[in-house]
Parts: sequence; structure tokens; C-alpha cells
Amino acid sequence: MNVLGALPRSAHPGAKKQLAEIRNAQDRTHALRAVKEFEAAYGIKHPKDLAKISDDLDELLSFYDHPAEHWQHLRTTNPIESTFATVRHRTKVTKGPGSRTAGLAMAFKLIESAQARWRAVNAPHLVALVRSDAQSKEGKLVERPDGIAA
Repeated sequence: MNVLGALPRSAHPGAKKQLAEIRNAQDRTHALRAVKEFEAAYGIKHPKDLAKISDDLDELLSFYDHPAEHWQHLRTTNPIESTFATVRHRTKVTKGPGSRTAGLAMAFKLIESAQARWRAVNAPHLVALVRSDAQSKEGKLVERPDGIAA
């Protein structure tokens, strides 16, 4: 959205498609190819917009370092945004929470009730491995990373 916000509206349709290709690429190699295509299409006219992608490319594509089953969850910020939309909506309706303590309590209870509607993580059996810094390459778990002997 930051990239689209900086581009002129006339460039939005094409840029949206190319940004979706970057985000939804089947692996890191395809994502890097899509970034190069975006660079070729918009880099000359809009270098600042391209910098928003290229400066943080490693962070942008870091989800490829995790199991492929988790990519769907890592690509989106929707669970965070929708959870806090409920809190934002309630504070708007009540004209603010009153005190800081009341606001924290209200946010906690709203988030706690929203938690019941959260979608479960794909491949929950891999979460423990990810937490223990297990290595993944192209979405597949690597049993023994390079340099580590049995």
C-alpha cells in the first residue's frame, strides 16, 4: 500500500498486478524475478517507489525462510488489522475509553473475544520447529543445514 500510495493513480492497475505477483510468487526465485520486472516497469520514472521495495527486499521476502504451509499466514497482516479494527470501532462508538485502565481492559476483552474467531494455523506441528530455529529452504524443512555434520 505504501508503494501504491506514492505512485500516480494512472499506474495503479499495472502496479497492483505486479506487486501481487511479488507477494504471491511460488518461491523466492520467482519473487525476485517479479521484483526485477517491477523495477523495469517503474524504476526509471519512479525510483523512490522502487526504493520502498528494494531497500527492504530481504525483510519483504523473509517469509520464504519458513515452511511453505505457513506462507499464507505470514504474507498478510489481516489478523492484526481486523482484531484492532474491533477495538478501534468500539472506542469510536463509546467516544473513547475513559481512563487508561478502562481502555486497556476494554481492548483486552475485545481481543480475547476476537481470539475465538481466529483461523487456525496451517501445519501446527511445524510451529515448534520454527520456534526452535529449524531451517527451511524454498519452503521445505532442511534436516541438516550446510556445515553441520551428524
